[in-house]
Amino acid sequence: MCDAGFRVMMGAMAVQTLLIRTAGTNCDAELAHAFRLAGAEVRIEHVNRLLARPAMFDRAGIIALPGGFSYGDDIAAGRILANRLRHQLLEAFIAAIERGVPIIGICNGFQVLVKMGLLPAPDRDSLGRQLATLADNTHGRFVDRWGRLTVPTDTVCIWTQDLGELTLPVAHGEGRFTVADPAIIQTLHRQRQVALRYAHNDNPNGSIDDIAGICDPSGLIFGLMPHPERYVHPTQHPQWTRLGEAAWHHTPAGLAMIRNAVEHVRATDGASPAPSASVKGQ
Repeated sequence: MCDAGFRVMMGAMAVQTLLIRTAGTNCDAELAHAFRLAGAEVRIEHVNRLLARPAMFDRAGIIALPGGFSYGDDIAAGRILANRLRHQLLEAFIAAIERGVPIIGICNGFQVLVKMGLLPAPDRDSLGRQLATLADNTHGRFVDRWGRLTVPTDTVCIWTQDLGELTLPVAHGEGRFTVADPAIIQTLHRQRQVALRYAHNDNPNGSIDDIAGICDPSGLIFGLMPHPERYVHPTQHPQWTRLGEAAWHHTPAGLAMIRNAVEHVRATDGASPAPSASVKGQ
């Protein structure tokens, strides 16, 4: 597809999602499918192509970093891709943030956003600085199962609005959200940046405060360990046959999450106001 074809058409409001992949990414097709189900158009680009043509960021209405094992998770999960993006494309990301472009990082993508300093980013001056990490699960094993989750009622995150309680698959070995300075956790709660939590007694990795996902102070940049792209059809739920007709009368949680962002872009004509220099939610 030529660059002219990758644009936000303000008339029909075709929401364009730029999905970034690299060696080891393995959830890009599923995430692209989820965005298309939510009504968006998707362009999957390898990071090397973006390095050569960073202007592609200018045409994105949403930016997505899918899960997988980027560069084999050598050194640490997401570290190499995070370093490449921070050192070579940070300005392009910041320009997108200033335009109000929603950004999501799922599992390995969350690890990347945290390690390149786009999350938690409690203020504008901290963009590009790593303040947290996703460490090894406390039990030392890869976990692969469905988990129960809750959305804090006061979160500013646009992706998780109105979701309440939900279930999503988790699949990771380094998903324990932790920070070096406990004050960061206090800031996340004060600024309503905690976007998703593991249900009580269902924390699969030992994350502090049961944190499963966080956003930036604007609510637009969102990272989470669970996989919303793996629950966009009713039949993907492990108990869909037991649910019977009820399974077909609600939107799967993963699709609802993606749709929230697509509808946000539509509602703002693809041009959300840039996050204020003052911190939202204080």
